[in-house]
Amino acid sequence: MQFLIALIVGALSAFAFEPVGWWPLMIIAIAILCELIVRAGSLKRVLLVGWGFGLGQFCIGLNWIATAFTFQAAMPAWLGWIAVVLLSLYLAIYPAMAAGLAWRFGEKGKIALVLALAGGWVITEWLRATMFTGFSWNPIGVTLADTPLIGGSRLIGTYGLSALVALIGGSLWLAFRRTWQPLAGVAAASLLLWAVPPPSEVAPTLAPRSIPNSPPAEDKGGTVLMRPIRIVQPNIGQQDKWRPGFEEEAYRRLESLTIKGQPVQRLVFWPEAAVTDPLEDARTGADRYIEEERLRATRTLGSGDILLTGGLSFTSRDGQNVDGATNSVYALEPLGRIVGRYDKAHLVPYGEYLPMRPILSAIGLSRLAPGDLDFTAGPGPRTIQLPGDWGKVGFQLCYEIIFSGQVVDRHNRPDFIFNPSNDAWFGRWGPPQHLAQARLRAAEEGLPVVRSTPTGISALIDPHGAIIQSVPWRTAGMIDAPLPNPLAPTLFAKLGNTIPLSLGFLLLFVAIALDRRARYRTI
Repeated sequence: MQFLIALIVGALSAFAFEPVGWWPLMIIAIAILCELIVRAGSLKRVLLVGWGFGLGQFCIGLNWIATAFTFQAAMPAWLGWIAVVLLSLYLAIYPAMAAGLAWRFGEKGKIALVLALAGGWVITEWLRATMFTGFSWNPIGVTLADTPLIGGSRLIGTYGLSALVALIGGSLWLAFRRTWQPLAGVAAASLLLWAVPPPSEVAPTLAPRSIPNSPPAEDKGGTVLMRPIRIVQPNIGQQDKWRPGFEEEAYRRLESLTIKGQPVQRLVFWPEAAVTDPLEDARTGADRYIEEERLRATRTLGSGDILLTGGLSFTSRDGQNVDGATNSVYALEPLGRIVGRYDKAHLVPYGEYLPMRPILSAIGLSRLAPGDLDFTAGPGPRTIQLPGDWGKVGFQLCYEIIFSGQVVDRHNRPDFIFNPSNDAWFGRWGPPQHLAQARLRAAEEGLPVVRSTPTGISALIDPHGAIIQSVPWRTAGMIDAPLPNPLAPTLFAKLGNTIPLSLGFLLLFVAIALDRRARYRTI
């Protein structure tokens, strides 16, 4: 019975995430989980309760994964729902571990239980983002992305916000249990995270530049900004993207949005894999058609424009046969000259490569992206200096942006992050969840984030995590805006996940101390 209740409560808690966004549901769900942990009676039952809570939450929250299976013909679409359940069965292990820690170190005291649950949640979410290539989608802290508490991420990161959600939920449970003392502490911590002012100074690397025909704008601090950008969302669905003969229509949509309006020197942003033919090819004799493709991609650029677009490259060890590919972002000047390239490092299992390919392909499984070649991973976060005074750009390609603390080259801090994505795979629930996590990366790092996707949600996010402009889901459109300046490095930008992990272990240690004191008193 307790498992069934936990499963239902976990499923309801998924509606705290976008696109529903009823964030108080997560706090209430955590409070109920605390009560279920106390009533479980044994470690085995507690683990089952935590596992049921996670299973319900992930099965509902990750329903968009099933949509991806409807865009390929190699496997039946119903297999998508099996994939959602199987993945959720694994991911639910991490909430189960957090519940087990809460029971083990909070068996003798309610306050210790709440502290251990919060600390354990931080540590297990970090493990979920790290183990077996990692999948950190929808940490519970992301439910605070639309509240003033998003600012706390610049101090304690997203996993620290997850601890805060658990503490608030635990305090609600303590209030139900008429244990009032901890409420003041949690309320004070929440108010502190809300009230601490953000680093307001603009990073000194970017001076305002004067660009012809570009009206000046001001950011919140009054700094004059004259770096116009255009974010393009062509509304190209996954069912059309790789369809033979669709390339010209795709270019027509991209180009019409690129050239629309008054011509000024701009940074132009296209989505992931906007150019479906390779922009680089290591095979002998491929130079001519590659040059034509680059010219085709940049033919609408004006003098001084730079295009940042998703594209592909082919690798070849023998110079004759393609033996690999990269999912990349290219910075292109007019006439197709490459001025920078980033190769995606955190590839999606089963999406961009097939693990254990000889075995799985033999039983009829394939990767979701078209083609039989597995993508090759790049080296990791990279910063590229753009020509002129455009500054430095960092890249996070598609779902790489979800990995808190892993999105920036800390030895070469960029001025903004470009996050091209192809959310056309992700149904109705995936895009707004993806956007919420990108907002947290902006707030954590104090950097603007530019998102361009084929079907939405494309957005310009300021370094506080607020959305400046966006293009709705399944809508063709563009964003014209000045690119905000970065803030000075936040505390999280300097120390990364050392902060939330230290907080998690501190909460656990305090819980252990309280538990031992309670046990000692009973002797």
